[in-house]
Amino acid sequence: MKIKAMKIGMIGAGSWGTALSVLLEKNGHNVDMWSVNEDEVRQLNEKRENVTKLPGVKLNKNITITPNLEETVRGKDMVVMAVPSPFVRDTCEKMAPFAEKGQLIVDVSKGIEESSLRTMCEVISEVLPLVRVGVLSGPSHAEEVGLGLATTVVAGSASLEDAEFIQNAFMNDFFRVYTSPDVLGIGLGGALKNVIALAAGMADGLGMGDNAKAALITRGIKEISALALRMGAYQETIEDLSGMGDLIVTCASRHSRNRKAGMLMGQGMDMDSAMKEVNMVVEGVYSAKSAKKLAGIYGIQMPIVEEVNKVLFEGKTVSEGLYDLMHRDRKSEHTHLFWKGDN
Repeated sequence: MKIKAMKIGMIGAGSWGTALSVLLEKNGHNVDMWSVNEDEVRQLNEKRENVTKLPGVKLNKNITITPNLEETVRGKDMVVMAVPSPFVRDTCEKMAPFAEKGQLIVDVSKGIEESSLRTMCEVISEVLPLVRVGVLSGPSHAEEVGLGLATTVVAGSASLEDAEFIQNAFMNDFFRVYTSPDVLGIGLGGALKNVIALAAGMADGLGMGDNAKAALITRGIKEISALALRMGAYQETIEDLSGMGDLIVTCASRHSRNRKAGMLMGQGMDMDSAMKEVNMVVEGVYSAKSAKKLAGIYGIQMPIVEEVNKVLFEGKTVSEGLYDLMHRDRKSEHTHLFWKGDN
């Protein structure tokens, strides 16, 4: 199906913003990509490649790269929020004079704001109350999307029309997009999986094997599901692309910055050194405290999240965290199941 060319503003020129700009331009859309860093804008315009964050992915000359936020936002059919989650609120506040009533803002950042415990969509809606908000998420590393490798994600919105608008804008031969009304579940799955991925990386750094990885993924999705459902999300969302799918790829992929940071910590690095080595925002570090706070508010046991927080912020070693996870009280896997003959 031929899709009408749209005017799209990409807020953020990191690896994900770059990859999505390339994708959208290939789909026939007119893309303006904004960066707050004027040196980055100059480099991108000169080399037409994000050499440090997404090497090997070329930017077509039709993609405009600019430090001018106003021209990136005004008059756009859709604006994509691709800055790291810790900077979403501040960026939205800077966009406020230019964002238009009824304009569609699509969040592609993954995180939970520590101060407010809001998802990124909730932050956008709070700061820009007159816009429409959607989300795009799923197992989708920028390194593979930028190269046109097969990827499947989900577009969420409170409005079916907006979800289908996002679907139509992004979908092509290698980038398949489903729709969903569960904006909250998509946001929680995308944020919480980064915390579990830190734990998976820590296990890798200790030299643990595939058994440990499988256990962390399985028990991790259990923790994510318990909290998300208590908060009002849907089980189907957590079991699908933006939950389990994203968790698997982030825990296992060589492209995962959260896994890499966790692995470095498992090898003995402290948190700050590991984040510096990764050289990109490790969003699981920022969501870990939020996840722990939400677990306390909603009365959910999240032992993996608890141990990750202790390693990140309380000086606990990764080995000690693993020991304490393995030596928790004996439990039944499913307390609602009974043996035959039991009353």
